[in-house]
Amino acid sequence: MNYQKTASAVLKAIGGKENVVSAAHCATRLRLVLSDDSKVDKKALDDVEGVKGVFAASGQLQIIFGTGTVNKVYDAFTAEGGFETATKAEVKEAAAQKTNKFQQIIKTIGDIFIPIIPAIVASGLLMGLLEGCAAAFPALADNGTYQLIHLFSNAAFVFLPILIAISAAKTFGGNMFLGAVIGMIMIHPDLINAWNVASMDASKIPQVAVWFGLYKINLVGYQGHVIPVIIAVWLMSFIEKKLHNVVPEMIDLFVTPLVTVLVTGYVTMTIIAPIFSTLESMALNGVQWLIAIPFGIGAFIMGGFYAPTVVLGIHHMYNVIEAGMIAAKGVNTWMPIASAANVAQGAACLAVALRTKNAKIKELALPASLSGFLGITEPAIFGVNLRYMRPFIAGCIGGACGALVSSIMNVGATAYGITGLFGFLITTNCAFGYLLTIVVAFAVAFATSWFLKIDESL
Repeated sequence: MNYQKTASAVLKAIGGKENVVSAAHCATRLRLVLSDDSKVDKKALDDVEGVKGVFAASGQLQIIFGTGTVNKVYDAFTAEGGFETATKAEVKEAAAQKTNKFQQIIKTIGDIFIPIIPAIVASGLLMGLLEGCAAAFPALADNGTYQLIHLFSNAAFVFLPILIAISAAKTFGGNMFLGAVIGMIMIHPDLINAWNVASMDASKIPQVAVWFGLYKINLVGYQGHVIPVIIAVWLMSFIEKKLHNVVPEMIDLFVTPLVTVLVTGYVTMTIIAPIFSTLESMALNGVQWLIAIPFGIGAFIMGGFYAPTVVLGIHHMYNVIEAGMIAAKGVNTWMPIASAANVAQGAACLAVALRTKNAKIKELALPASLSGFLGITEPAIFGVNLRYMRPFIAGCIGGACGALVSSIMNVGATAYGITGLFGFLITTNCAFGYLLTIVVAFAVAFATSWFLKIDESL
């Protein structure tokens, strides 16, 4: 590939160097923030040598080149346009200015949850492996090593509010250690553990009067809750930054942390946590009720609409749902629905790859479909399926059918952050049901996409 020629063609197709606000790259994609998105000639971009897909998301134009290639294209691109190199964080910050408030909220949720996914995955994998071993060899439950590792497996979920608080503080620009303190306050061992409250007599739950005796609150912890922690740390970060601006520097080290923790902790435990934990529980119960609608109707609907939420860039909101499910019940029933939707988009893309006679489309669609089977659907959705629309619709149909099976088979997972074929690693209670979910999603999407003709001239 002539990287300089490719970079020049990309620059021309996006409206010239004066239309570029910021440019960076990740492992596979060139990420651009543009002044005027209407100046982009998408067809010309698709025809550029090396381009494997183009899509816009979260205020960025993302051009897929693939691992290794994108680095060289980026170097040629910045040299061609005379741009200063930027980090992904800087590009995200520039892109955020172009999005609406709702999109910014969803992006913030993603920024908070994505960094803690490795911890959740590690705990979930351990939990799944232990449950599988214990089911095969019941005597293991009495083994000391088993008991010790079992302790490891749920640590991330027991202290989830602290993990979320640290990540939220970093996202909101606050002190991460003060954020950790707020998370610790909410699950302090002197409070009644939230998981024990349901089995207790309400009259035996200790209470204290707050706000000058205006009302009383229960002295209970907030294990398993997500939204109250995020809001509390947002408040903490806001207070901390304001205090840094007004408190004299010589006493800032003492006054700011003290006032920040004191005010945030009191407001959190007396107002934020009681109100938002209730609202969160209501929302979570609503989602679980929808999934549990008889005959899998609710799951069918959600499986069909999952891919469109990826297109809109709002799919990170599901992290809140999944984290809440695991923390509250220990089982994530949303993962198989997402897996069905992801595999289905990959299958629809594979049908295009096998049926098309266009070498460029085949070269793009085949690796994109394989990526979809592993849970990364952006290349398949934006590079192929949306471009021809009918494969995208076929993927939605397949996702809905697979999700229907997952609901009927009562499939669940012990973590989140993994979908597709790797989802078997965290599937609990019904491996066969998960396999059937994947097979049905694949078969329906592939067959539908195969028989729907596409206009290869697009």
